[in-house]
Amino acid sequence: MALLSRGLLFHVVSLDFAGRSTVSGFGRLWFCGAAYLAATLTAVSAPMRYPSLRIPLGTTIAQWVALSILAVLAVVIVARAAGPAGCLVYIGTYTEHGSQGIYACDFDPASGHLSSPRLAAEISQPSFLAAATSQKFLYAVNELDQFNGQPTGAVSAFSIDSATGKLALLNQVSSRDSGPAFIALDRSGHYVLVANYTLGSVAVFPLLPNGSIGESTAFVRHQGSSVNYDRQAGPHAHAILMSPDNRFAIVADLGLDKLLVYPFDASRGTLGKPHSVMTDPGSGPRHLTFSASGKIVYVINEMGSTVVAYSYHPSDGAMAPTQKVSLLPGQFPGESTAAEVVLHPSGKFLYGSNRGDDSIAVFGVDPKTGTLTSIERVPTGGKTPRSFAIDPSGEWLVAANQDSNSVVVFRVNKESGRLTATGQSIEVNSPAMVDFVALSGGK
Repeated sequence: MALLSRGLLFHVVSLDFAGRSTVSGFGRLWFCGAAYLAATLTAVSAPMRYPSLRIPLGTTIAQWVALSILAVLAVVIVARAAGPAGCLVYIGTYTEHGSQGIYACDFDPASGHLSSPRLAAEISQPSFLAAATSQKFLYAVNELDQFNGQPTGAVSAFSIDSATGKLALLNQVSSRDSGPAFIALDRSGHYVLVANYTLGSVAVFPLLPNGSIGESTAFVRHQGSSVNYDRQAGPHAHAILMSPDNRFAIVADLGLDKLLVYPFDASRGTLGKPHSVMTDPGSGPRHLTFSASGKIVYVINEMGSTVVAYSYHPSDGAMAPTQKVSLLPGQFPGESTAAEVVLHPSGKFLYGSNRGDDSIAVFGVDPKTGTLTSIERVPTGGKTPRSFAIDPSGEWLVAANQDSNSVVVFRVNKESGRLTATGQSIEVNSPAMVDFVALSGGK
């Protein structure tokens, strides 16, 4: 029979074989809808099942409503107990300006809240970070010119305590050259590759089963110069990008105005003879990233404040420029240098930061051709956005303003790519790098 009570429509059906009534029709629809709403409000991403609710005959509608409310509350309590998987945000810094090393913050992907920073590891000049795919280990370059009495920087390995965010140093080795500025893991997760900026070299290190760094398996120093004598009198290796199939390591050398494409042997951790791709003279290639298809490489040029798209052929690593876009408004009057480039997890948007203009430029990415279209340019609310990262959900962007000692949070519109400042800002001295580490199952 159909019953209408206080605006809610329920349909109680006949007896089942156990002599009990079952809720169906609009009643079951209401219950499932309410439970679904509860799951949505508590940001549960895992699929949920909604059991049939069986009520003994003679139960009044008021009792049924009370029971259904209790059931929904139970769903909410379970959902909140499980919680969305949270993240840690690690912040690398320049310790010569008052910081002490690597900092950790809790990050809530449901609200975008970033906690106050706490010191995760006291260590010198951890300017760039990379997390293992297992999320159990974190690796950092120590951007030094002297290490253990030798003219080199260092590379450090840490284990991650997911409960506290604390980092335990596993070991620290020479980077084999001075001023390391970048570290990346190969696609197998068995090696780290380091770009040493000062003299322009690349080193490869194996990772041992316990997460520590082994003895170097490859080292190559670049030779040459380019047109800007003040900044390009010699090579300055700045970043390394592994190809999707792990067969090539693409190195951006700012001092040479070149991309050097090294064959990479993942069985031995060695580098073959590279072929070079010339960039615009004086442009200073800095960082780079693949498109979602793996057929385009986007290179951000520090000195030219541009992003150049290159076609990429996986068979031989050949690259050719297809498009160049400016990160700055027309006739920009001041000095500005580009820093970081990041592809949105959806592959639909590309972001690049400007130091001087102090902004993040947003571009749409054509899904078929990879062509970039300017969307907007957003101030970062601080000075010198050296680094930024997008959380795994694609809903939040966290930017490090190096010269204003701030790390700020933006909401990302996943449909348009546009950024909206949340007003959240934390203080960290000289932040140089931000990196998300996902936690399984929440905290």
